[in-house]
Amino acid sequence: MSNKKDILYSLQRNISERYDMPDIDLLEGIVYPDPLEKFIEVSKAVGGDALVLKPEEDINEFIKTHYPEAKTIASNLREIEVATFNPDEVEDPHSLNGTDLAIVQGEIGVAENGCVWIPQNVKHKGIYFIAEYLVIVLDKTKVVNNMHEAYRQINFGEKGFGVFISGPSKTADIEQALVVGAHGAKGVTVILK
Repeated sequence: MSNKKDILYSLQRNISERYDMPDIDLLEGIVYPDPLEKFIEVSKAVGGDALVLKPEEDINEFIKTHYPEAKTIASNLREIEVATFNPDEVEDPHSLNGTDLAIVQGEIGVAENGCVWIPQNVKHKGIYFIAEYLVIVLDKTKVVNNMHEAYRQINFGEKGFGVFISGPSKTADIEQALVVGAHGAKGVTVILK
C-alpha cells in the first residue's frame, strides 16, 4: 500500500462516528427583499459605484459631470452622444490603448456580489479592460438575486465571449498591498435605467 492509501485507511478505521451528508438545497441561492438596493450596496462595497438614473436625468449630462477629464470616450450605444469614437469602427484593438472612458451595455446585474454580466457586444472585447474607467449601462429590471439566477439567463451572443465585472480591477500581492486598476479599469460605475 502507498503512503496515501495507508493514511486514508487509518483515518477510515479510526472514525468512531459517521454522519450523513447534510441536505442542503443550493439550487436557488440567497434571495434579497430588494435585489436592486442590495446590488447598489454591494457595488459600492467592492469599490465601484451604482446608481439609478432618474427619468428626468440625461445620461450624457451625467457622464459629462462625473467624467469631466475624459477626452477619449468609447461607446457603441446609440444614446451616448458624448462618445468621441465608436470602438466598433476601430480595426486594430491596440489603438484602444489610451481610452479614458468606455461606456458599454450590461445584460444582468447580480445583487449578491455586485457584478454585471456583459456578453461581448463590441468588436474588440479589450475595450472592457483597457479603458481607464468603465461605465456600464444596465436595465434596473435585469438585477437578479444571485449567481444561480444569473447563470440561468446568460447568453453568450454571436461572439461566444462574456465577462462578469464587479467594481474596478483589484489585486493584492503577498505583502497585502491593494492595487486598484492593475488589470483593468480604475473605476466602474453602473448606471441603472
